[in-house]
Amino acid sequence: MRLHRNLCFAVIDGLTLIFNEGKYADKVIQQLLKRDKRWGSRDRGFVAETTYEIVRWKRLYTEIAEVKEPYSREDLWRVFAVWATLRGLKLPDWKYFENTPSRKIKGRFDELSKIRKFKESIPDWMDELGVKELGEAAWTKEIAALNEQADVVLRVNTLKTTKEKLQAELFDLEIDSEFIKDYPNALRLKERANVFTTDAFKNGHFEVQDASSQLVAEFLNVEPGMRVVDTCAGAGGKTLHLASLMDNKGQIIALDIYANKLNELKRRAKRNGAHNIEPRHIDSTKVIKKLYDKADRVLIDAPCSGLGVLKRNPDAKWKLEPEFLDNIKKTQQEILQQYSRIVKSGGQLVYATCSVLPSENQNQVNTFLASESGKDFTFVKENKVLASKTGFDGFYMALLQKK
Repeated sequence: MRLHRNLCFAVIDGLTLIFNEGKYADKVIQQLLKRDKRWGSRDRGFVAETTYEIVRWKRLYTEIAEVKEPYSREDLWRVFAVWATLRGLKLPDWKYFENTPSRKIKGRFDELSKIRKFKESIPDWMDELGVKELGEAAWTKEIAALNEQADVVLRVNTLKTTKEKLQAELFDLEIDSEFIKDYPNALRLKERANVFTTDAFKNGHFEVQDASSQLVAEFLNVEPGMRVVDTCAGAGGKTLHLASLMDNKGQIIALDIYANKLNELKRRAKRNGAHNIEPRHIDSTKVIKKLYDKADRVLIDAPCSGLGVLKRNPDAKWKLEPEFLDNIKKTQQEILQQYSRIVKSGGQLVYATCSVLPSENQNQVNTFLASESGKDFTFVKENKVLASKTGFDGFYMALLQKK
């Protein structure tokens, strides 16, 4: 594989924005990919995947390159040289790569790979927390799994098509996919492809949604005709899944504190042909109080550390702070206490996160059940989804029943 100057420059520009200016990797990469209309899919793939890979292994690569934040462009070229050397690529004779110590790079890599926080490229505090919460052996396996590149998984929109029809439609576009056992609406792509430009996507035949995330809506036991409240709906990935499970019958009230996310949900719902969704912006506590004791089913897809989705958000490793985790746990419990009141007698509630930490998951459920608000609920079942066991994102979900 030959390195092309303009593609490498794009990667360096992207890393500058992500590492030095704290920009989100996915947004930066979206912008980079619009830079040159002449780039083909292979060029765009190189820019996206190389940027993500260097972000994922930032701690390891910067340690080998012996550079520290804030990074100069020269520093970032050194980091790039580390990435290229470890990939076995021949470095071109550009000035940025003069005097690259290839043998030393490989030696340092072997040395640092014996220490988990360098090998898995994570901050010290995150490594300590993982060991404390999951234990040494489980954390070692889990963080290794969370550093693997995420599969592209689609959720078939059964309001418009079937899994078999969608697979055939994609096959005609030379996009190969496969069914995943025990995930009824999922198709996994055999090779990465830009599915957003397809007519199948524009016509609302699918959404891109990780297989673990697809388990959450199913866990809620919804049926057509029910009144369901998705309390932290965001842009609506799980709301849309609920609509298809309910066959567009009944009512889904999608709540969120961010109006712009609900606007995105409206657009997606229209494309999906989901007509039973009513977005409501939480601009005061009245919005919640009006719904007390009114819903058959309530989904609380709670804000969390996102430690279960590091595969697709590797820059979160460098953005997360221990203080954020302390604050988010308080928020999770407040949300559980307040939003659980929306469930009517005999109704059910699912509390879910995309985290693998017990302190955000089963501990929160136990605290809630032991509280005044939780005494009306019984624990039905839970599902702890680990990336190391499934190969997909890490998730947690608990089903509670109101007496």
